[in-house]
Amino acid sequence: MAGTNGRTPEQVRRDIEVEREQLASAVESLRSGLGEAADVSAKLRANLPVAAAAAAGIGFFLAGGIGATMRLLARRGREGETAARFGRFTVVDRG
Repeated sequence: MAGTNGRTPEQVRRDIEVEREQLASAVESLRSGLGEAADVSAKLRANLPVAAAAAAGIGFFLAGGIGATMRLLARRGREGETAARFGRFTVVDRG
């Protein structure tokens, strides 16, 4: 006794069983993929102080902190009284 699509009930049952097996395989594949993501999270949690220090260092560098610090330190050695000014040029007395 075939249905309107020409398949017997036994064929439909077999197709359903194959689909169930494929679905179970896909779910197992997803579970193993989530396990890897959880493993990365656990590794990051274990090394959190190192990761935070690295992030702070990278942020300092990207914000121009090294250049600003060096300009500040270098300027302190060049400070003195202005003796004369010629346009954008300045003569400084460091004595």
